[in-house]
Amino acid sequence: MKIKMKKITARWLFNSLGVILVILISLEIAVAFSIKNYYYESVERVMTAQSETISGLLSKYTREEKGDYEGYFHTLVTSFEKRNMMELMVISQSGEVVLTSSGFIPKADSVTEDWKKAVIFEEGFASYIGEAGGEKVMSITVVPEGKTETFTSFRLVTSLSEVDRQITFAILGTAFIGIAIIFFVIVSGSYFINSIVNPVGEIGEAAKKIAEGDFNAKIEKKTDDEIGDLCDTINYMADELGATERMKNDFISSVSHELRTPLTAIKGWAEMLEDSSKDNTIDNSTLLRGMGVIIGETERLSVMVEELLDFSRLQSGRMVLQPMKLDIIAELSEAVLTFEQRAIREKKDLIYTESDDIIPVMGDKNRLRQVFVNIIDNALKYSDEGGSVTITAVRAEKGFVDIAVKDTGIGIPADQLEKVKTKFFKGNATRRGSGIGLAVADEIIRMHGGEINLDSIEGEGTTVVIRLPVDK
Repeated sequence: MKIKMKKITARWLFNSLGVILVILISLEIAVAFSIKNYYYESVERVMTAQSETISGLLSKYTREEKGDYEGYFHTLVTSFEKRNMMELMVISQSGEVVLTSSGFIPKADSVTEDWKKAVIFEEGFASYIGEAGGEKVMSITVVPEGKTETFTSFRLVTSLSEVDRQITFAILGTAFIGIAIIFFVIVSGSYFINSIVNPVGEIGEAAKKIAEGDFNAKIEKKTDDEIGDLCDTINYMADELGATERMKNDFISSVSHELRTPLTAIKGWAEMLEDSSKDNTIDNSTLLRGMGVIIGETERLSVMVEELLDFSRLQSGRMVLQPMKLDIIAELSEAVLTFEQRAIREKKDLIYTESDDIIPVMGDKNRLRQVFVNIIDNALKYSDEGGSVTITAVRAEKGFVDIAVKDTGIGIPADQLEKVKTKFFKGNATRRGSGIGLAVADEIIRMHGGEINLDSIEGEGTTVVIRLPVDK
C-alpha cells in the first residue's frame, strides 16, 4: 500500500507510529525482564523448598539424638532423589566440598557468595546466581542444625542453561507478536491515512474556491463519517457565506440609500437658502423651515451613525455598560445570599454582616453582580472543608468603597500572584474552573473606574479587594 507523504502522513509516521514503537519496545523490555524474573524465581522457589525439606530432616534427626549425624547426612546426599534437576553438596568448615549427590567433587572454587553469606556472615541461608564450570548456575547454601566440623553446610546447585533457553524462546515469541502488531498498524494505518488525505485534498481545493469568492463551489459527500460531516459543514459554510455576502451587499445598498436621502435634503435646502440669501428673496418662514429640515436631517444622520457604531461594537464583542445609580450594599447582599446554601452544603463558613449604611455607586447592576458572584465563587472553590470566607464592605478614603472577600483556602504562590488576572491563566489544575473569570471581573471593574487588588499567602488564604468609586 503506497502512502502519499503529505503532512498528515508524515505526522502519523513520526508521531503516532513512533509512539507505538516506543510503547512496544518498552513493553518488550518489561516483558523480557518479567519472564526472566518469573523463570528464575520459579527455580529459586523449587530449590528453596528442597533446601527446607533437607534442613527439616536434619533438624528432626538432631532433635531425636539418634547419633551418627554425618552418616545420616551422607545417606541423604547419596540417595538424593532430585539429582537429575539439581546437585546436592556438603561443604566443610573451610569451604571445601566434601561430598556430592553425583559423586564427583567439583574443581571450581566452592567459596561462593552464597556460602560466604550463609557461613561467614552467619546468615544461615543465602542464594546466588553466577558462573561455575563455564556455565551459569543458581546455588543456595544452608547451614542446618546439628552441623559438625566436616559437615558444616550444604549447597543445592542447578544449571540455568535450559532455563535461559526457555527465556530466549519466550522473548522471541513476544518480539514476533510485537512485529506483527507493527505490521498490522502500518497496513491498517495506510488505508486510514489515504481515506483522510484524499478527501482532505478535495476539501482544500473547494475551500480555496470559496476563499476566492466562488460560493457555489460544493464538495461531494462520499462517506457518512467525520469527513462527510466536514463536507456538509463546508457546503453549509459556503451557503452561509453566500447569504452573508448578499446580506452585506443589501445592507450597504440600504445604508447608502438611507444616508443619501438626508444628505440630499440637507444639500438641497442649503443650496436654496444660499441662492435666496444672495438676492434677499427669502422670508423668515422659509428660512425657519429650511433650517428645521437641515437640523432634523442632521439629527437623523447622527442617530444612523450611532446605530452603525453600536452594531460595530456588537460585532467586535466590546462590552457596553448600562450604568444606573444603585446601592452597592444591596447588590452585594443579594450576591452573598445566593451562596449561603452552597456554603452549608460544603461545610464552609460564609461570614457576612450586612452594613446598615447605604453606599451609592453608579454602575451596571448586572455586571457588578457578575463580579461579586465570580469572586465569592472562587473564594469558596479554593477553600477546603471547614474553611471560611469573610465578606466586608466599607467606605475607603478619597470617595471609594472597598469590598473585601477573604478566604482561608490554598492561597496563591508569590510568583503567580501577578498572573492570576491574565486571561486563561489557572494556577491550580486540581480545582474546577476555566481561568478567565477573574480577568473578566477585572475588566468590568476597570470599566467602572475601579480596580481589583489581591493579597495572598500560599497555604493560608487569599484576600480580594474590589475598589469602586462612590457616586457623588
